[in-house]
Amino acid sequence: MSTLPNSTPSTRAQAVHSRSWLFVPGDRPERFAKALDSDADAVIVDLEDAVAPQHKTAARDNVVEFAASSAIFVRVNGADSPWYKDDLAALRDCCPPLGVILPKTGSADDVAAAAALLGPQIPIVALVETASGVQNAGEIAAAVPSVRLAFGSLDFGLDIDAETDDTTLLYARSTLVIASRAAGLPGPVDGVTTELDDPAAAGRDAGRARRLGFAGKLCVHPRQTTPVNEAFGYSPETVAWARSAVEAAGKADGAAVRVDGEMVDKPRLQLAERVLAFSAKGNEA
Repeated sequence: MSTLPNSTPSTRAQAVHSRSWLFVPGDRPERFAKALDSDADAVIVDLEDAVAPQHKTAARDNVVEFAASSAIFVRVNGADSPWYKDDLAALRDCCPPLGVILPKTGSADDVAAAAALLGPQIPIVALVETASGVQNAGEIAAAVPSVRLAFGSLDFGLDIDAETDDTTLLYARSTLVIASRAAGLPGPVDGVTTELDDPAAAGRDAGRARRLGFAGKLCVHPRQTTPVNEAFGYSPETVAWARSAVEAAGKADGAAVRVDGEMVDKPRLQLAERVLAFSAKGNEA
């Protein structure tokens, strides 16, 4: 993975390892602390879609004040908006946030342009939500300082004029997964689930995304964060299997072994080691 010259390891770690990413509107400062107290791994204060044009400047001021004392990510307005450069300048000059969510990222040039305005100390999570972004996902993932890709599934469906069902979005999701891994990044962050009255729906969507290789999900309500975190964690049964597999492989000096009727070869052993490493960190890796 590309490293960021002036960002701390803990900043990069949260940008890389977070599972649930909770949006909170930038013009609702009374919700900021509540979002941080939720089960979300990461909080994104939103200056873009959630904020009406007449409130953009006030929302930016709220974010600058909050970022001075709180560990947050910020979704800025898009590069085609009149607020984009002022958003980046304000974040560059204040206490830097954990990272910037860059909407409508369509190319590596978009990442480079944002980085030039932000400076090297602020990581960028590239939000891919257009056909051009999916087509250029490989170069976006490889661009410095991209630390992770995220998928804007609703905007992508609008861009290609198609239904946002799993079949339609399969190619785009798989492309982001492959581009991320080829660039040495962790699995991407999946798009939002809009069913607010059924928090479990976000968990089900997260489970499907995980099976494709995603490693996180955007959330629009605090109640969605717990089922999303659970979907990207490991069950006690899986952890027990992983422990047995590692122990058996150790006794066999790394050769393929049989564990509970299953062959555990090198790839399966590496998976078992990943499960144990994840669990040892309290499901934060």
